[in-house]
Amino acid sequence: MTNDQPFVDLRKYDQSWFDRGRPSWYVLLWWFVQAIAFPLTPQPLNIVRCALLRLFGACIGKGVLIRPTARFTYPWKVNIGNYSWIGDNVVLYSLDRIHIGEHCVISQKSYLCTGTHDLQDPAFGLKTASITIENGAWVAADCFVGPGVQIGANAVIGARSSVFINMPSGQVCWGSPCRPKTARLKLDPSTTP
Repeated sequence: MTNDQPFVDLRKYDQSWFDRGRPSWYVLLWWFVQAIAFPLTPQPLNIVRCALLRLFGACIGKGVLIRPTARFTYPWKVNIGNYSWIGDNVVLYSLDRIHIGEHCVISQKSYLCTGTHDLQDPAFGLKTASITIENGAWVAADCFVGPGVQIGANAVIGARSSVFINMPSGQVCWGSPCRPKTARLKLDPSTTP
């Protein structure tokens, strides 16, 4: 251990300006409901999990599948389009808006993070920015998607990638940091057996 002085003074940290979007009692009620109800609903009772999310202000489309171990910090800041899937142990850290389009897959253990901190601020100030995942995109297993990122329509983010910048539509992307690698080809259904 060194004797270097820290660049930050966490005693000065202040997020009193931050608006969670609901009063404290409501946030605590949501966290309690999610901690108890989600894990206790068997896999086939997806309709119950979607109903609970809607009850707490999330915009959830039709045919959405959400696994019992998925976690939503503030559901009222989440929008999930029709027929999208949210896998096991996915975390939607929704300090800011998260918009997931239609027919998207967010695979197991992925983490969508809308919050960070100002590295130059001695008080370690909170910063938030929304995340958008456009229609038909697939975020594969164990990916990290950072604040302010937009993933284009029909893009694929390879397993264990870390996404810190926007990814273009129709591209297969991977790595840490994530980068576009090749085009995602659309299959013609009339040519498949």
